[in-house]
Amino acid sequence: MNPKEYSLIAVVGVSEDASKYGHKIFRDMLNAGYPVKGVNPKGGFVLGQNLYKSLTDIEKRPDLVITVVPPAATEQVVEECNKLGIKQVWLQPGSESAAALKKAAEYGIKTTSACFMVAKGVW
Repeated sequence: MNPKEYSLIAVVGVSEDASKYGHKIFRDMLNAGYPVKGVNPKGGFVLGQNLYKSLTDIEKRPDLVITVVPPAATEQVVEECNKLGIKQVWLQPGSESAAALKKAAEYGIKTTSACFMVAKGVW
């Protein structure tokens, strides 16, 4: 695990509900020292952190986006990443779709379909 591998990571789908994966991933990434911002269309605060309503609202462009949302929402995230020039998206299990993967490939966005937390040794 190397939290310094990325300058900024955005987790899309951060939830106020501590039982949801969007909350657990965000919490554990913060605790592990990752430079992370949370995104939820409703905004708000989780774990003392401001949640952004979209990737566009984050002051600094993330170099990695992690999706913890339903597949249809992941497709919209891929579109937003393309507009912002974000070239790496990590799709958590359950958030991937064939359409999102196809769009990402067309846009030249590198995708990984696996649990970031397990792959990076956080969990």
